[in-house]
Amino acid sequence: MVILAALVVPAAVAVWLLSAGRSLTHRASNLLATTASAVTLVAVVAAVVVRPTVDRPWVPSLGLRWELAVDGISAPLLLLTALLTVAVVVHTTDRPPVGGTSAAFHACLLLVEFGALATFFARDAVLFFVAFEVVLVPMWVLITRYGDAHRPAERAGAGARFVLYTAFGSTLMLVGVLALVAKAGTSDLDVLARGGGHGIPGHTQAVIAALLVAGLAVKVPVFPVHTWLPPAHTTAPTAGSVLLAAVLLKMGTYGLVRLPLASVPEGFARVAPVLAVLGAVGILWGGLACLVERDLKRLVAYSSVAHMGFVVIGLASGTRTGLQAALFANVAHGIVSALLFVVVGGLKERWGDADLETSRAAVREVAPRLGFALVVGLAASLGLPGLIGFWGEFLSVYAAWSAEGRPLALFRTLAVVAAVGTVLAAAYALRVARVVWAGDRNVPLIADTRSSEWLVVAVLVVSTIGLGVVPGPLLALTGGAVASIVGAAP
Repeated sequence: MVILAALVVPAAVAVWLLSAGRSLTHRASNLLATTASAVTLVAVVAAVVVRPTVDRPWVPSLGLRWELAVDGISAPLLLLTALLTVAVVVHTTDRPPVGGTSAAFHACLLLVEFGALATFFARDAVLFFVAFEVVLVPMWVLITRYGDAHRPAERAGAGARFVLYTAFGSTLMLVGVLALVAKAGTSDLDVLARGGGHGIPGHTQAVIAALLVAGLAVKVPVFPVHTWLPPAHTTAPTAGSVLLAAVLLKMGTYGLVRLPLASVPEGFARVAPVLAVLGAVGILWGGLACLVERDLKRLVAYSSVAHMGFVVIGLASGTRTGLQAALFANVAHGIVSALLFVVVGGLKERWGDADLETSRAAVREVAPRLGFALVVGLAASLGLPGLIGFWGEFLSVYAAWSAEGRPLALFRTLAVVAAVGTVLAAAYALRVARVVWAGDRNVPLIADTRSSEWLVVAVLVVSTIGLGVVPGPLLALTGGAVASIVGAAP
């Protein structure tokens, strides 16, 4: 029942808001969405603790089932999704949306949560694909209808690019899923993982893995199919940017684990060097773009491309350490990107834009709480030890350096490239801190963070520091499931 509650509550409330609740005031719709997301969070926590399963026929003639479960791979992402949905809904308490009704806005947030949770719960490959696609429509609405009110043309362009890229990726992923199911004779992800591609010829595994990796690379996103992400982040509302960075991107990396890595490991091993190279290029590309980017929100978006490069390098290494690193970095990026987008979105509201070339008052002087949160987010983003961003990046570099079973010289070179990427991260983080936090004057004044915004910022700051100091619980949560997928690899 807890799995069903986690899915039915946000879906039912979203449908009601869209169909019968459109006349509600902002406060009423926000209260309803807050209640629904809080109940969903409780249900998700219960599901992670109890680990129940749902297994019912869906399309018996095709062997498809409603198969839902929780394991160490999905548990951190389920908790992250549920927690951040509560955070973004609470964050909008004092911020009525611009561009449409509050009811439709909150309905889109809940539908994104529903689709993401269904994706992480799914244990059927076709059900996984369907749930994955559910998220795209409400996210498109958030970008095109509730995005930056001052840039309608850019909103439309960002929305169109988002749809075109993700639809292309979905097509490749669907072909790969259907090929995998046809060759393996089952769509059960657990059965596929236990089989490990047994009975599927190596060259066929390679083709399937290439299709799945190419399709999911668009969702991650991996260089060079990342260009839809910065415009989407720049124009999306703060809540949309948080869910896009912290939830939607994680669905792509989660798909890489569930589908090619676990189901066709031999084929994935052949594709992995290419994926790792693209991840390393993304780290450098994102870091260099951040060094010259003028728009602060777009800069955070490019930093996401760089950080997801560490995730794919960890996955491509084929080691237990690499997979652990990727899963930890997934959660770390979700929390840090959420913190940065909440802070940057707040600054954009106060400034009227996010242009780094405009001279402004030092945030540390005029808004010290907001300034502290910005520094914590930047420090975590550059991988400073003691904060959550350090562990995923450090372990990914280590996994690439010791990636036995892969072209060792290539992966060690990529490890060096990734390490250079951390230097670039330090450079652009210090650039932002110098311009925004340190500043060069004390006027004009801006309001410091307070009420619902401060509550969300405080929770994210505590999470960033807490999991950085004590990473053990998260690593232990994923350890058993990682060993079952990768086996005895170090």
